[in-house]
Amino acid sequence: MNKNTILIVVAIIGIAVTGVLIFISSNNNFSAQGWTSRLFGQSPQKIGQKAVDYINSSGLTTGNVSLISASEESGLVKIKIKVGAQEFDSYVTKDGKLLFPQTPISMTAVLKNNSSDNQPSAQQQQQAADVIKKTDSPMLEAYIVARCPFGLQMQRAMADAVKNVPALAQYIKVMYIGSVSGSSLVSMHGAAEATENLRQICVREEQPQKYWNYIACQMKSGDTAGCEVSTGLDSAKLNACVSSPDRGLAFAKKDFDLNVKYNISGSPTLILNGAQVSESNFGGRSSDGVKSIVCAGFNSKASFCSTKLNTAEAAASFSSAYSSPGSSGTGNSGATGANCAPAQ
Repeated sequence: MNKNTILIVVAIIGIAVTGVLIFISSNNNFSAQGWTSRLFGQSPQKIGQKAVDYINSSGLTTGNVSLISASEESGLVKIKIKVGAQEFDSYVTKDGKLLFPQTPISMTAVLKNNSSDNQPSAQQQQQAADVIKKTDSPMLEAYIVARCPFGLQMQRAMADAVKNVPALAQYIKVMYIGSVSGSSLVSMHGAAEATENLRQICVREEQPQKYWNYIACQMKSGDTAGCEVSTGLDSAKLNACVSSPDRGLAFAKKDFDLNVKYNISGSPTLILNGAQVSESNFGGRSSDGVKSIVCAGFNSKASFCSTKLNTAEAAASFSSAYSSPGSSGTGNSGATGANCAPAQ
């Protein structure tokens, strides 16, 4: 081949490659990742079904799990699954060997949320408070699951608020996300979480004076048995509640009915006076943020509203400390930040 022929062949190959790349980038159903996975590995659908088969056979959750969809995202296979009446997002490595039961944390979002730019000003907080329905006795409900790192974060902020301002206890309540399958509870992260959800619901309903002490203890390391003893819970009463459909299960169903009413979409989700509210408008997931949200719901603010509490973000997940080393008063997870959420 002479020099001119070689140049023509190279040009033709270049045009062909460019055309293929343009087609792939412009066709959502024929992404580069999807194309290569189909050529060199299992399809996302097969990997997703493998994960669902594993969940069903391993007892990770009660009730049957079914696959709704599977697609590639950020180097992983994102699967949407259905457990009972609820849908969740999970992730699997593309070799089908590792399963991540809950949605990964976006490090980009966390870094952004930890910037001072996201801390609301006094004027912004007031504007957010102005649109909230007022009552003489406001009620802030936090919907969580017991083993969600960010549900624990919200519980920690609320527990610290109650510890420092005991009067706040009558204006805040922790509610739980889940569903009932037969005579069992179903939760985002499996049977162990469903069991702890039910335990906490029973303590809340039948031993309310011990609830916040128990929560403050078990969120340190998840030592439910040790905290049951150290906080003086009536174990016989607790066990009877958990095992009785007319007590524990009935209490849980009331929480789950409210999940539907308020269209709860993640842990934590805050409801103030019957309407969803974003903690990001009031200082984030801190004890001072909790107090500020409650106070925004008063017709006439209570005296404790002038009390300054901890403005640092509460630590997520299990922690013996109120805040982690990276937490600060300028941090703000908020309703648009990290949480444990079903499929949107």
